[in-house]
Amino acid sequence: MAKNINHPKRHPSVIRTLPALKRTIAEIQARHRTIALVPTMGALHAGHLALVRTAQRRADRIIVSIFVNPTQFAPGEDLRTYPRTFATDLAALAALKTDFVWSPDVKTMYPQGFATRIVPEGPATAGLEDRFRPHFFAGVATVVAKLLIQCEPDVAVFGEKDYQQLKVVTQLARDLGLKTRIAGVPVVREADGLAMSSRNRYLSQSERQAAPALYRALRDAAAKIAADAPVADVLKKGLAAIASAGFAVDYFEARHAETLEPIASRQDGPIRLLVAARIGKTRLIDNVAA
Repeated sequence: MAKNINHPKRHPSVIRTLPALKRTIAEIQARHRTIALVPTMGALHAGHLALVRTAQRRADRIIVSIFVNPTQFAPGEDLRTYPRTFATDLAALAALKTDFVWSPDVKTMYPQGFATRIVPEGPATAGLEDRFRPHFFAGVATVVAKLLIQCEPDVAVFGEKDYQQLKVVTQLARDLGLKTRIAGVPVVREADGLAMSSRNRYLSQSERQAAPALYRALRDAAAKIAADAPVADVLKKGLAAIASAGFAVDYFEARHAETLEPIASRQDGPIRLLVAARIGKTRLIDNVAA
């Protein structure tokens, strides 16, 4: 397994232009070092840093991309207010001795005349996030494909919190014949079980206290399914528990863990339970294996 080469604690080298990125990639490859990419939109939290630590175990050099991708936001979503904390992000990455940050501007990623978009199918059309955010996975697939082509990583690391996204990206890399291996990292949680997310900062105090109900419902449902309780009954009770905590539920579903196809019983294959729900103005997602 590859190990990072130690260097003094310092801020990562910030790369903002494609020519500079290409020079950096060429230099790394000339030294026969492997590259891991951690794609992010910034506003880094402990979940993101877990991705960086995983990347450090997988490759010699680490690139963290920080780019708030406008194409995955629909009108009315939070692009304008999405948190941007670049200086704090750099300090957190410096503490982990991250090598490089790829931070292009929008004109670099989507120059004038940009006219190509990837529209994924398969897990991207499973009727989960795509049912409520039909624009989302085309934006994700297009920007991730660009990042994988630009950075030429041997491995790219994604969190399992965005489980459908992980499956979409895995399919994308396979379908396009890219050399990059896609690695998933388990959900990182607060002490009370709430999945870490950049959007958690939008929660009011009362909403934050109610938010762990999502994880409790997922955990309880997984235990009941493991004990052979009927899946439909388990989901109905879990949905009621989430709603009673003050959430408006978009979905609470049991899906095949690989294909994301609906399942009716534990015998249908490995199960992933997935939920998306709103509390106040904040939309949260989470998932667990069952």
